[in-house]
Order: sequence, then C-alpha cells, then structure tokens
Amino acid sequence: MFAPGQPIRIMLCGQAVDMRKSFTGLQVVVRQILGEDPSDGNVYVFINRRGNYLKALYWDQNGWCIWSKRLEQGQFHLPSPGVLKQMVSETQLRLLLEGLSVEITRRYKRYRAA
Repeated sequence: MFAPGQPIRIMLCGQAVDMRKSFTGLQVVVRQILGEDPSDGNVYVFINRRGNYLKALYWDQNGWCIWSKRLEQGQFHLPSPGVLKQMVSETQLRLLLEGLSVEITRRYKRYRAA
C-alpha cells in the first residue's frame, strides 16, 4: 500500500464518517474532529456508520490521495471501539483490511540495536 522503508503514521478515526465526503470534506474532518493537520504526511483512515466502507486520506508531497475499500459482506472492526482517534501501525491497518482482529494478535519481543 505504501512505499517500503518509509516511516508512516496512521491515524484511525473512531467516529463514523459520511462516505460521500471527498478530499475537502475529509480534510475538514481531520481538522475539526481529530484536531490534526491533514497535510502533515500522516494517513487518516475513516469508516462509515455501517462499518463496511473505509477511506484513507493522505498527502503525498504533490497532491491529495484517497484510497477506499468497500466490503460486500461483513464489517471492519476497530481495534479500540469508542476511541475518537487512535494511532495504528501499518501491520494493524493491514489486519483491519483483511478482516482479522487486532486484539488477538501478539507482538513478540525482538532484539533492537541501540
């Protein structure tokens, strides 16, 4: 989805968003509801009320991008329901997109050089 090796921050909006919104509407949601700057390079992910449609908004240095996915069956499940905004990793976003629960996964300790 994103270029490998690039550190990205992914912010997941916990409030249901009207999926008729496009670039400008989603930028307003980022500013007013999440209190963030939409052009800061982060990826902002939104889910509709029914939970079957997801949009991601991000700035790629020369223009706005929207990526979307609609499920034919089932729903996306938020890692922490009820939280207005939460930071997720790219791995957690991939699990969300695949329909896997983020809560049941476990990250094992790995060696990291100081």
